[in-house]
Amino acid sequence: MQELLSIGYEGSTIADVLASLRRARVALLIDVRAVAASRKPGFSKRLLAAGLDEQGIRYVHLQGLGTPKEGRQAVRAGNPARMEAIYAEHMKSDRAQAELAQATMLARQERCCLLCFERDHMTCHRRLVAEAIVAKTGQKVTHLVA
Repeated sequence: MQELLSIGYEGSTIADVLASLRRARVALLIDVRAVAASRKPGFSKRLLAAGLDEQGIRYVHLQGLGTPKEGRQAVRAGNPARMEAIYAEHMKSDRAQAELAQATMLARQERCCLLCFERDHMTCHRRLVAEAIVAKTGQKVTHLVA
């Protein structure tokens, strides 16, 4: 079984991220942001999907796996532990569970990479998404840095 990848684009350009994904032979990027918009050029949903398509990488946005606003605010305030508690509660929702099942199925089928903003996966909810997937698939996780 292939490994599951994750990447954060904080401090990176779209070119850096695309190059990292290409080198890692990613087939599908799973965007786990609650809000797939960005002030950083190239990272808003439509532009990101187009850039990935040019590289032969498919794109899916699983908004239900994103962190609620209060969780994002907690990370910005330097409190990732609070974000984790908020996210754990969010993950009990039907939508989050359905999208986690979808992400797990996709990760079993092809080489996937989870995308969010934070560069450090330890302060980002994508690590929690990866852990939830791995608990079901047994895959190894590699956190890429662009």
